[in-house]
Amino acid sequence: QVQLVESGGGLVQPGGSLRLSCAASGSIVSINAMDWYRQTPGNQRELVATITRGGSTRYADSVKGRFTISRDNAQNTVYLQMNSLKPEDTAVYYCKANIMTVALVAINYWGQGTQVTVSS
Repeated sequence: QVQLVESGGGLVQPGGSLRLSCAASGSIVSINAMDWYRQTPGNQRELVATITRGGSTRYADSVKGRFTISRDNAQNTVYLQMNSLKPEDTAVYYCKANIMTVALVAINYWGQGTQVTVSS
């Protein structure tokens, strides 16, 4: 069994910063790509940022230059540093990880989501 547990969401003023964390635990052999998505009511989940096991990153145009994704492979953890936050960044943020389990099958796992609200 594998679990992804997120933390770090909350309420922040426009221009502020937050750091999200997502830790994977359980029957893990290795973790391939790790991603952050976000979703607002009535909309599809959108990809915010992704990072490969080797550290290559990609970002949605809307967050480039403001958000930074990173990971600690030893701790099976992915981070999302969010700076210069805007009200339109308000959403539930989810992490996703492609995990090779002890059954030697790669499966996508999702975290439970954490609310980020940007408001004055």
